[in-house]
Formats: sequence, C-alpha cells, structure tokens
Amino acid sequence: MFKRTILIVTVGLAVAAAAFAQNTNSSTTTTERSRTANTNRAPAKADRPTDTSKPATTAPVARATQNKPSVSTAPPGSATVVAAFEELLGGIRKADVNAVTGVYWNSPRLILFNNNGTVTKGWDQMRKNRESSYPDLKDVKLEVRDVAVTMLGRDGAMVTAAWTQSQTYKDTPETASGRMTLVFKRVGKDWKAIHLHTSPDRPDPSRVLPSEQTATPTPSPVSNQ
Repeated sequence: MFKRTILIVTVGLAVAAAAFAQNTNSSTTTTERSRTANTNRAPAKADRPTDTSKPATTAPVARATQNKPSVSTAPPGSATVVAAFEELLGGIRKADVNAVTGVYWNSPRLILFNNNGTVTKGWDQMRKNRESSYPDLKDVKLEVRDVAVTMLGRDGAMVTAAWTQSQTYKDTPETASGRMTLVFKRVGKDWKAIHLHTSPDRPDPSRVLPSEQTATPTPSPVSNQ
C-alpha cells in the first residue's frame, strides 16, 4: 500500500512537471512571436514623417521671359525710304548731279513744285535744270529738321521736313528756308521720289490771299523817359 502511494505521487509529480514544461514553452514561443512582430512593424512606423519633419520641396523652375521689342519712332519698313531721302540730301550738299537725279523717278510723269513757284515736269527737264545750276554752286549747307515718314502701303511713302539751305551761287552768298514734301514709290528694289513740293516758310505777302495773311505784331512804342 505504501508503495502504491509512492507510485501515485511520483506519477503526479511527473505529470505536473510535464505540464509546467509545456506552459513554459508556450510562453517562450508567444514572447518570441510578439517580439518578431514588433520588430517587423518598427521600420514601417519609422518611415512615417513626424510632426517635426519637413516635406521635401522642389526647386522652382525659372521661366523664360520674352524681351519686349524695342519701340521705334520710325514706322516699320521706312528704313530704306529714309536711306533714299538721305542719299538725296547728300547729293544736294555736294552739288552732285548724278547723285541727286538718281534718286528721282526716271519718268516724264515726274513733277516738282519748286520753291520759287515754278513747276518742273519730267525727269529729263529736272536733270537739265540741275546740270545748268549746280556748276555755279559752292559751299552748300543743307539742314533738315522735323523729318516725318508716313508709309502709304507697301510701295508708297511720304516724307515731310523743314529745311534751311545756304550756299554761294556765282560767288554770291544766299540763304533760304522752307518746307518740303517728298512722295516716294517703290520701283523694283529701290525707292524713287516721284513728287517734290517745296515752299518757303516766309512767303511773299503779295502772293498770299488777304484772307490767309496773318497779322504782323505791332512793336511796342519806346518811351523817351
């Protein structure tokens, strides 16, 4: 009887020991799994931006700006017209027959209203007039001002200006001033003057209608006191 009791106690202790061992293994396995799971989740949590972290910013891209075209006082397409006008002025200053007549339209329909009130018709007559007067001219000085160019489409232009010219004609000095209007036409690749109108800025009062005459200011009396 005593031996049976000892056997039962021994078996009971063995079962208890086995149960304890099983509980110990289960706890260890659970802990390791928990640790493994926590280790896997930790990097994901670290990748999330915190409140203090600044989001990445892209550098602003510079935008290309177009330069504004510069503003010109001369109308578009007038550069060649101005060049023809300057060629005419240069010929007059040099009293060069070929340079002056080369700017004009070589046509019988060319018309010039001259500063002295006469009219020249045709290129041939205009050249004869220049050939007659230019050899007697010396020291020609021509000043132009208030030059304005108006384009009349693609093939026409008008140039207006005020002028003052001084020279020596047959050894006699002379000076005149007035206004001019030149009409240019594109002939092939060149601009030619097809009409010239000049007039004095101080016309002879006897040639001006009374209704168009301006009053001459009366000078103030000089006191003898």
